Amino acid sequence: MSTTGSTGAGGHTAPGDAHRIEWGALLDAARSAMRRAYAPYSQYPVGAAGLVDDGRVVSGCNVENAGYGVTLCAECGMVSELVNTGGGRLVAVACVQGDGEVVMPCGRCRQLLVEHGGGDCLVMAPDGEPRTVDQLVPLAFGPDDLA
Repeated sequence: MSTTGSTGAGGHTAPGDAHRIEWGALLDAARSAMRRAYAPYSQYPVGAAGLVDDGRVVSGCNVENAGYGVTLCAECGMVSELVNTGGGRLVAVACVQGDGEVVMPCGRCRQLLVEHGGGDCLVMAPDGEPRTVDQLVPLAFGPDDLA
């Protein structure tokens, strides 16, 4: 990856600091989560990991269900862990598929990233270059629309 480094002082990372994000560690966390996925129907395990603005890393894996509409994407588990472990804002996110390669979040999960990371949150793309959530979801519907 061309964007490696460490978090800022006190473990905090500002959104947009792509050069300060340890993408390798984030991808390792996503791969670890992917190995715990429950994907008996699609055989398509996915893992997601996110760097939180306080320096924590949260992760999740997809959890399928025979009632397909009840299936949870990996990003859902990651956001659930974010909220369950104290909240905060996602600064950077990496998602991987079964072969460990980077995969982009689906549209539903991009909306989760709008809510819990905002437009400046970085998402690693398959080409190795991070994109902002604003780039992935231009003109997104978010909390400000409900004000």
